[in-house]
Amino acid sequence: MRAHPLATDAVLAFGALTAMVVGSFADPHGPHGPTFGTRTPDPFSLLLMLLGAAALVFRRRQPRAVLAVTCGLSLLELTTGEPRAPVAMCTVIALYTVAARTDRPTTWRIGLLTMAGLTGVAMLAGPLPWYAQENIGIFAWTGMAAAAGDAVRSRRAFVDAIRERAERAERTRDEEARRRVAEERLRIARDLHDVVAHHIALVNVQAGVAAHVMDKRPDQAKEALAHVRDASRSALNELRATVGLLRQSGDPEAPTEPAPGLGVLEELVDTFRYAGLPVKVIVQLEPGAGPLPAAVDLAAYRVIQEALTNVRKHAGPGARAEVSVVRVGPSVEVTVLDDGGAEPSASAAEPGGGHGLLGMRERAGALGGSCFAGPRFGGGYRVHAILPA
Repeated sequence: MRAHPLATDAVLAFGALTAMVVGSFADPHGPHGPTFGTRTPDPFSLLLMLLGAAALVFRRRQPRAVLAVTCGLSLLELTTGEPRAPVAMCTVIALYTVAARTDRPTTWRIGLLTMAGLTGVAMLAGPLPWYAQENIGIFAWTGMAAAAGDAVRSRRAFVDAIRERAERAERTRDEEARRRVAEERLRIARDLHDVVAHHIALVNVQAGVAAHVMDKRPDQAKEALAHVRDASRSALNELRATVGLLRQSGDPEAPTEPAPGLGVLEELVDTFRYAGLPVKVIVQLEPGAGPLPAAVDLAAYRVIQEALTNVRKHAGPGARAEVSVVRVGPSVEVTVLDDGGAEPSASAAEPGGGHGLLGMRERAGALGGSCFAGPRFGGGYRVHAILPA
């Protein structure tokens, strides 16, 4: 029916024509009620019924025009037909169509005009008395057609609103899923950057030390190579744990190691000390305040890791660093300072030059905190992050 509306309306028009023709042979004023076969419609009435049914074929394309045509045919039948044929049934169907496809105020205006016009003409200009049941029937049928069309239109609007709301909710869920995927991808990228940059920098430093002292001091070279092995093993373990987040639920192995945090801060600092960077650590957390949230603990660890890695890469020889983690009210303040060394490199004075500083700011911002980085007065660099605890 939806694929072929014109054919559907043609079938409806044929059914309406059949009903009107059959009804035109019935006499409603028989001695014992309505009787069939006791009267015959005029040829002009049959022509009006045929024209009205033909107009109904186009009721969806031009609903108001079809209503006007059927109203005109009905008025002709009401004023000239004797006996009267039910041509007004075409107007009833056309009025229903208009009411179902327009808004309520328009339905009220057109419906009242049609009801009053047809009923008034039938009462005043027709051959029957004004109080005849046929006249009241015209009023009742047109009123029911307008009410039924308005009810169908309201239900369609309600169903369309529900469907549109469901589609909007589905689009919102898809957008939320894509946003969360993008955020998770960004978080994993930050973790990978922090892990790779930190450990590769340490491996590079220790490998250079081993190559420099291999001939003269093999014991120190062995120690440096042992640090290279430990740093590479730690990098592989953290990469495995991070990439393991991307595995499917049916994969045989899943990461079981917890995310790093301030609990292993000393181990992190020791790796830099082994690489020749003196680091002083000050941690002042309130004993009774409870442990930090996992996300804050991880963010503080990654900020310190990235900041010390930048010190090792960019500060001059002989540089010294200081790390402080202090809980101040509802926040945790993480500060990493360095004195710049004897001859700091040019890149040390370029704030925000790489992805590491951007990653630190994004980590802090994702938790509702902030992170500031820049050169210190008198030389060196300072990284200061405020994380809500």
